[in-house]
This record gives sequence, structure tokens and C-alpha cells, in this order.
Amino acid sequence: MSTQRKRGARSPLASFGLHATLVLASAIAVFPVFWVLVTSFKPDSRAVEPTPKLINEFTTGNYTDVLTGAKGDFLSWFGNSVLIAALTTVIAVFLSATTGYAVSRFRFPGYRATMLSFLLIQMFPFAVLIVPLYNIMLSLGLQGSSLGLVLIYCTTAIPFCAYMLKSYFDTIPADIDEAGRIDGLSHFGVFWRLVMPLARPGLAVTAFYAFLTAWGEVAFASAFLSAADQSKTLAVGLQVFVQQNRTEWGHLAAASILVAIPAVIVFYLVQRFLVTGLSAGAVKG
Repeated sequence: MSTQRKRGARSPLASFGLHATLVLASAIAVFPVFWVLVTSFKPDSRAVEPTPKLINEFTTGNYTDVLTGAKGDFLSWFGNSVLIAALTTVIAVFLSATTGYAVSRFRFPGYRATMLSFLLIQMFPFAVLIVPLYNIMLSLGLQGSSLGLVLIYCTTAIPFCAYMLKSYFDTIPADIDEAGRIDGLSHFGVFWRLVMPLARPGLAVTAFYAFLTAWGEVAFASAFLSAADQSKTLAVGLQVFVQQNRTEWGHLAAASILVAIPAVIVFYLVQRFLVTGLSAGAVKG
């Protein structure tokens, strides 16, 4: 007598097909990163071959050359990227949080126009914004400076982050604000002492987005920073490994792995908030 499967249960064949598909998709996603890692331990002459091998003249010289400055000023690029990414993250998260909270809690003249502008700004590709932003930075005397690039990144990160945080603040009951006001807190006190701790998952997600916006961006960094080698960011500095007649694949792969490590660390720190997502409220009323 056959046993009837529970409702919603998958057959063994369907379960095998699902897991096989997931394994194949994971392998396709991971393989490029794995091959870059493998290439980083090969000399440039062996990095690209007609019949590539997994291990061919294993060497750590690529990492040594990159870190010691034999191939580009990597440490200066790293410091510039950390500074620019950190400032962008702090400024973007604070301004987007205050903006998102104000739009979520208050109805003021221009409320709908503000929300609409957040969406409209995301419609324009970065390439279209380079020329007008360049003219603005030039008129402010910030062209070629790290501060100017931070402001540029904030103009792209804040609208999206503010829209995300507005949606998250909507899930936090307004009764918390009223209770704080009764206890004598100002509007900013309610925001800073009550709402912000409850919005940590949303803040972590927006901080991660703002960090990635500044960490790996190339177009704006190439256009708005000076050509001096010491002022470049990591994403721009990697171009020194791509020359007109040859590409130093081993060194480029090693530098790419080093660039990815801080992003992986930041992702690891905020991953539990990313899993939580912005759809779940911090408090249920």
C-alpha cells in the first residue's frame, strides 16, 4: 500500500533536480572568483595559456610585488579607498536616515516631490551625470580632491538609501515616537535614542550599499580625482596592470583579491541584517 505524501512535500526526483540545479548555479557563480584566486598565484607568463592548468609554477610573488609597491602604490590606493568609502558611508547613512525618518513621520510641503525626486535620480545612468557634476565640483574648487569624490558618491547613494530607510521607518510604530515625546524627548532625541536603535537592520543594509558604492566605483573616481598616482583609489589604480601592449594578469588578479577582502569583511559583519531584510519591522504593534 503506497504511502501518500504530505501536502507540499517534494518527490525524491524533484528534490534531486532542485539540489542539482542549486549546486550547478553555485558552481557557475563561484568559479570566476575561484579562477581569479588561482590566477593570482601564477606568474604573468603562465596566467593565460592555451591549455590552462589549475596549478602552474605556484608563486606568491604577485602579492609581494603589489604590497611592497614594486607594482604600483597599492598601500596609498588602499588608504585613499578606505578614507573615501568610510566618509561616504558615514555621511550617506546619517543624511539618508534623517531624511527617511522625516519623510516617514512628517507631512510637509514638498513631501511628494521629495519622494518623487528620489526615484527620478535613480533613473539617470552615472555616465550622464559626470559632466554636470564635474562642472559643479570645478566651480566649488573641489575637483581632484577626495572630499569632492565623497560628495559625488553621496549624491548617488543618499537617494536610494533614504528611500529604503523610509520604508523601514514606516514599519516602526509611531507610538514609540509619542511615548518619547511624553517623556520629554525632542524630535531629534526620539529619532536618535529610540528609533535609530530599532532601525539597526535597515541602517546596516544601507551602510553596506553606501560602502560598496564608493569602494569599487571606477568612472567617477577616474574623472574626479587627479592623475597623480598617490591620489588614486584601488579601483582606478588597478588600471596600471593593464598596459597598451600587455596585461599583467597575475598581478591584476592578486590586486583584485586584495581589493575584495574589505568588501567581504563588511558583508560578513552585516550579513545577519541582510538576511533579516527591510520588510520585517523591528517592533510589532
